[in-house]
Amino acid sequence: MPMWSPPPPPPSPLQLRRPPPPLPHRPRRLRSRLSPVAASQDPLTALSRLLWGRALPPSQLVLAVRHGWTSAWGLLMRQLAPSDPTTGAFTRTLSGFPAIVGTPSTRLHLYVGLPCPWAHRALLVRALLGLEHRLPLSVAVPGDDGAWSFTPDSPDALYGKRKLREVYAARRGGFEGRASVPMLWDVERREVVCNESIEIAKFLCGLADADAAAGLDLWPPELRQDIDRWYAFIYPRVNNGVYRCGFAQSQEAYDAAAGELFGALDRLEDHLSGSRYLCGDRLTLADVCLFTTLIRFDLVYNSLFRCTRRKLVEYPSLHAYTRDIYQMPKVADTCDMAAIMDGYFGALFPLNPGGIQPLVPASCDREALLEPHGREALSSSAAAGNGRQLEATSSSN
Repeated sequence: MPMWSPPPPPPSPLQLRRPPPPLPHRPRRLRSRLSPVAASQDPLTALSRLLWGRALPPSQLVLAVRHGWTSAWGLLMRQLAPSDPTTGAFTRTLSGFPAIVGTPSTRLHLYVGLPCPWAHRALLVRALLGLEHRLPLSVAVPGDDGAWSFTPDSPDALYGKRKLREVYAARRGGFEGRASVPMLWDVERREVVCNESIEIAKFLCGLADADAAAGLDLWPPELRQDIDRWYAFIYPRVNNGVYRCGFAQSQEAYDAAAGELFGALDRLEDHLSGSRYLCGDRLTLADVCLFTTLIRFDLVYNSLFRCTRRKLVEYPSLHAYTRDIYQMPKVADTCDMAAIMDGYFGALFPLNPGGIQPLVPASCDREALLEPHGREALSSSAAAGNGRQLEATSSSN
């Protein structure tokens, strides 16, 4: 038996193969991310994952995007909500047709938008005074471009226009400016009668007859001075005050507006703790103007406009006062909470770029607003005293 084994035979030429070429150099971390990136349906997410993984973007990019967004936000805000260039305080654009000139024809048409508190005033007066049969209505909705528009579900009942500005432009002489709501239109003369909410409301009070209004007079001669005094107090601090908070373009402007807003709400809470309505036992235009802001307060102003010191539900008298008016016949039908939410959170892009709508607060549910308010027992004598107090303190401001 041999003590050694013969060497193996040399490999056949057919068994000689060149090794496969090496894979191209690719960092291991990058290769591990290719499959989730490729599976992503969002190109921006895919790109960001490819560049930075799950880490934050580089600080230079964050700063650049922040500067670009701030500049674009400022440009949009200057168009949406003009401000004082020195203070950043919101400056409301004056109405193009602030007063009713002459005597309009008897053929009138009212244009409103359900999210808008100013248009809500006219809509509410029309309902309370029973003017539906005398004053036809068209309801505009916020368009994607922010302009008041009409849709098949909410058409221009008069002309079939697509945009409210087209109705404005149909007047003799055309129109340049903001096509706002409410707008009272003279059908016979093809002319804008007025687009200032308080003047439209007063005009509608004059249209109402005793039968239609069932004796309700929102603008009685003997209370007009009181109504005007209350309106002079409410409008800048509350009605426009929430917008001054939401559209402020500096911290100083916001702080000033928020201070005035909540100072006014504190005083209104004190007054309404002893008075059923602002002018005593009678509902007036002053209450209409306050109500259309209060009904939106917890729904949109508290969060979107940063009116956050207190919610309306934290003011017992103001919240009960709001429920009192809401429960009057026809009032709830003018309060479309879904339209209000969509009109603010969906249309005000600079304030809510993502368009995400929060949940409706429990205090704004219909069931909550229909809870007993218990304000029937309030006396008018206390209201008169509180009214004198307001007059004295207002003159010192």
